[in-house]
Amino acid sequence: MSDGARIEMGGRGSRLRTAISAVGLAGLGLVAVIVALSDVITRAPAGAVHVGLSSLPPDVAFAFGTDALGRDVMSETVHALAVTFSGALLATVIAIVVGAVGGFAAVRAPLKLGVALRGVVGVLGSVPVLLLAVVAVSIMGHEIAPIGAGLAASPAIFNRSFDRALRLACSRHAEYARATGIPALTLLRRDLVYEVRGNFLNVAGRALASTTIALATLSFLGFGAAPPHVDLGLMIAAARANYLDLWWPALFPALALILLVLFARLAAALDGGEPP
Repeated sequence: MSDGARIEMGGRGSRLRTAISAVGLAGLGLVAVIVALSDVITRAPAGAVHVGLSSLPPDVAFAFGTDALGRDVMSETVHALAVTFSGALLATVIAIVVGAVGGFAAVRAPLKLGVALRGVVGVLGSVPVLLLAVVAVSIMGHEIAPIGAGLAASPAIFNRSFDRALRLACSRHAEYARATGIPALTLLRRDLVYEVRGNFLNVAGRALASTTIALATLSFLGFGAAPPHVDLGLMIAAARANYLDLWWPALFPALALILLVLFARLAAALDGGEPP
C-alpha cells in the first residue's frame, strides 16, 4: 500500500473517530441536562409511593409504568440516573487525578522509582476493576463508594498514562529537543499540553464507563448506594424478584445504564495518537 493510501485511510479513520466521539459527547450532554433538570421533568420526587396504581404497565399516563409500590418508574429512573451519574463523575475525577496525572508524573520521577511504581501498579492493573472496587468499598464503607470506584479504576489508567508518557519522553522529538538545548521544563510543558489535548478525552471516557459499571454493580450486589440514595444498580436489584412478571421497573433503569456507559465509551473513541 502506498504512503498516500495510508495517509488517506488514516484521515478517514480520524474523521470517523471524531464523529463517534461527537455522538458520545452529545449523548453525555443530554444525560447531563436530564440530570440537571431531574426535579423539573419528573412527575414525583425520589421514592414517592402511590403516585399511581401499583404495577401498571407502560401506557400513556405512565410512560415507564409503575412499580409494586405505585412509584412512577420514569421519575425513579431519572432520579437514579442522577445518583449514578454524579457518583461516576466524582469517581472519574479521582481516577484521572490518581491514575492519569500520577502516571504522567511517575515518568518524571527518578527512573528506578518510576519503574518500580509502574511494576507495582501493573500488578494492581491486572485485577478486575470491580474486584478492586469491592475491596476498597469494604475497607472504606459504602457511603463513599464513588471514591472506592475511582481508586479501583486508577491502576489501569495509571499504566496507560505511564506507558504513553514514557514514549513521549523517549520519542525522537524529545531527543532532538534535548540535543538542541531546550530546557527540560519547556519540554515538560509541551508534553503535558500534548497529553491533555490528545489523551484526556479518551482517558475520561474510559474512566467514566468503567466507574459507572463498577458503581452500578456494587449497588446491585449490596456494596454501593443504599436508600434513600437509590441509583440504577439498586433499582435493577430491587426489581429482580419479578423480572418475568413485572419487567418494566428493571428494564428502563437497565436501558439508562446501558446508554450512559455507551455514550462514555463512544466519547472515548477520540485518541490523539502519538506525537510526530
